[in-house]
Amino acid sequence: MNREELMELLPHRGSMMLLDEAEVKDGAAHGKKLIRGDEFFLDGHFPGEPIVPGVILCEIMAQSACVLLAGDVRGRVKTLFTGLDKVKFRRPVRPGDTFETECVIEKSKGPFYWASGKGSVNGETCVSASFSFAVLPDEKE
Repeated sequence: MNREELMELLPHRGSMMLLDEAEVKDGAAHGKKLIRGDEFFLDGHFPGEPIVPGVILCEIMAQSACVLLAGDVRGRVKTLFTGLDKVKFRRPVRPGDTFETECVIEKSKGPFYWASGKGSVNGETCVSASFSFAVLPDEKE
């Protein structure tokens, strides 16, 4: 999926649309985000040595996990984090890096989903986490 196709699935817009592309392969979601250096979250984090905040890396992983819902979700929805667990940061992500994700859905019950994922740059793991989220109807629909 390219950015336009992702916008059909994800409710995020503007600077919070954090994926450039994504695909489902072998039951896992794989996403990519090129960190250009002009992103809002790098402003001041940290002056002279920009590093992508950990919470943004987790958001990129969560957005890529939502690609796995493409065949299951009908109509416009909102996806909301309900938890982040076992988050481990191993390497900083900087401008010029292409951050790649791999996420799987572990289970679901009703509107709730539990997933796990990792994010890497050049094959080197930067972050790993288990997370949960709820899928709710978009009230604007």
